[in-house]
Amino acid sequence: MVQDYRDILAIEKTGLYKGHYHVLGGLISPLEGIGPANLNIESLTEKLKTNSVNEIILALNATMEGETTSFYIFKKVAPYDVKLSAIARGIAVGDELEYADEVTLGRSITNRIPFDSILKK
Repeated sequence: MVQDYRDILAIEKTGLYKGHYHVLGGLISPLEGIGPANLNIESLTEKLKTNSVNEIILALNATMEGETTSFYIFKKVAPYDVKLSAIARGIAVGDELEYADEVTLGRSITNRIPFDSILKK
């Protein structure tokens, strides 16, 4: 699940995702007057009713709006038998730790992966 079509292009450049996309058309932002009804969410729940979705990967921005939207989606899909995951968040390749904010660095530590799995890629 992505915010807009530009996010699809970014993910496609990696060549690592082989699945379908669901474009929300924005993020929940009360300050901008954007609520859940303004987003493409109902068509997602319709897909979930048909059991044609096995997993939803939340690939939304790491902003307050992105986190709010992710939480809303989490609550909305809870009644359905679908795996919900989110893309990893952390330190970008080439970044220096001393410049990372606390939340990003904390998530990087919490979501760490075994080093040997990095070597296998």
